[in-house]
Amino acid sequence: MYKILIADDEKDIVKLLRLYLEKDEIKIYEANDGLAAMHLLNEEEIDLAIVDIMMPKINGFELIKKIRTENNIPIMIISAKVEIADKIFGLELGADDYITKPFDPMEVTARVKANLRRFYNLNQVKMEHISEIKVRDLTLDTYQCVLFKGKTKIDLTSVEYKLLKLFMESPGRVFTKEQLFECGWGEEYVVDDNTIRVCISKLRNKVGEEEIKTIRGLGYRLEK
Repeated sequence: MYKILIADDEKDIVKLLRLYLEKDEIKIYEANDGLAAMHLLNEEEIDLAIVDIMMPKINGFELIKKIRTENNIPIMIISAKVEIADKIFGLELGADDYITKPFDPMEVTARVKANLRRFYNLNQVKMEHISEIKVRDLTLDTYQCVLFKGKTKIDLTSVEYKLLKLFMESPGRVFTKEQLFECGWGEEYVVDDNTIRVCISKLRNKVGEEEIKTIRGLGYRLEK
């Protein structure tokens, strides 16, 4: 059963979406403001978030930014804001879909299914086992996007996860600053040495100072 968060301060809209989505054995979590939505995202394993933009306490744009710092679940915006600039801004922040109000609940249901199918491997049932990458006492859970050092769970930001996954897929390989920046931030950015140093420093604090080596003049590597 998929778990979907609907964050909207219009309770009638939440009630309508719940009516249609629960027919497909989807469990609905409701939040009527952005702060309540954040609490639910921290407490529950949400598979997809439907987010309104104009909400009290934390608006939808800020909520999406917060989600994207640590989670890559599908995000759908449903909003009365119809300006193209708002749509572009929402999608650039990390939303996967944008639907304007008023909407057809059957269309929303179809789009929810499409996003779930696309993200969770063409509508296959979630794997009973978890995909893992292991290097010594480090285990990267690529399904939940979290790291375990021994039995201790370590939360990662999205950039930290991307870089560590790159390192752990090829332990011992030296990655240049350009390669790290393209992996973590996207190739459209200009390489920023300080940004990389700060991120590597934070990763070392989480995985161990000795795990990630600086190769002077070249870049960084994860020890085998």
